[in-house]
Amino acid sequence: MRRVRYYENGGPEVLRVEETEVPTPGPGELLLRTEAVGVTLPVVRKVREGGLALPASVGSEAAGEIVAVGPDVAGFAVGDRVTGLCFGDGYADYALLHAAMASPVPEGASAADAVALVRCGLVALGAYEAARPAPGESVLVTAAASGAGHLAVQLAKARGAGRVVAAVSSVAKADFVRSLGADEVVTYDQESWGDPVDIVLDAVGGELLSPAVAALAPGGRLVAYSSGGGTIEAYDLLVGAKSVIGFQMRLIARDRPELMEEWRRELWALFAAGRIRPCVHAELPLEEAVKAHEIIEGRTNEGKVILRPV
Repeated sequence: MRRVRYYENGGPEVLRVEETEVPTPGPGELLLRTEAVGVTLPVVRKVREGGLALPASVGSEAAGEIVAVGPDVAGFAVGDRVTGLCFGDGYADYALLHAAMASPVPEGASAADAVALVRCGLVALGAYEAARPAPGESVLVTAAASGAGHLAVQLAKARGAGRVVAAVSSVAKADFVRSLGADEVVTYDQESWGDPVDIVLDAVGGELLSPAVAALAPGGRLVAYSSGGGTIEAYDLLVGAKSVIGFQMRLIARDRPELMEEWRRELWALFAAGRIRPCVHAELPLEEAVKAHEIIEGRTNEGKVILRPV
């Protein structure tokens, strides 16, 4: 089978496609024939900045058909279509997935739908839930055209937000985020992001944290779920009685799997009802993993970027 690895840290050019043996699932594992693989900014950053022993495989969210089941697995069988987060070879023709991380793909949903919706949707919904929103509150979403951001815009509308503001890097993305239901669109370089909001869902961090806090109304909450780092002045929170909440999906998956499953059900229900739609910016063959990473690093995507091993 083919897989993508990297032997040094750096930009997209360090990714290599190589041949290797198809793995055998161990206890609690499923072997998928991958149909769609998601490309995310945290993974792109990890390839560039390090954090794993080299050479390293690219972990990823994936969807596909189960072709083998390891020992001690219940509830799944060969032929089932599932999606989940693969920690080993994710950019590959075949991927190992822990059964605890697997989620069935409903009838009528494609592998691309599953990859675009489930992982990014869980992050978007979890970040929104972390803000403890009240009906009618206003919400601003940064990186609103990203894989998670474009779903956060839709989820806020579906959950009853009174006003949804989409913050994007370029005015070229305005039509896209408006098509998702955004009531207003702002760009990061604007001096003001408009009328204050009750909630900011921030997937960017870094230099955008200060204007994101400034966009909050008194008593507003910013949910930080990016890997971009950054600092906030305590005084900026104090004067407006504002708060910052950190959200990480890994902790929910580890400590509250029942909540994650509840969120999965809600996402698929909203999808079936046509109230949210995962958007795919590009579907590329595995051999074009470099191009996929270039799109993510360039922040040009409108929706999800997906690799198609098959």
